[in-house]
Amino acid sequence: MTEFLIGFGVLCVIEGLTFAAFPQAMRRAMEAALEHSENLLRITGLAVAVAGLVLIWVIRSGLF
Repeated sequence: MTEFLIGFGVLCVIEGLTFAAFPQAMRRAMEAALEHSENLLRITGLAVAVAGLVLIWVIRSGLF
């Protein structure tokens, strides 16, 4: 659970810094996301989640 909270904290820091450093680009990215279908957003979200899990598994198993 501690690792999950640390990961969530890192996510919040990265997201916050991105919005602080590039507000216009983030606004354009959000507007672009509204133009895509729900299925494309869902598939993209699942693909990123799976990639994250694979990355965690590789790091924790000592393969990297």
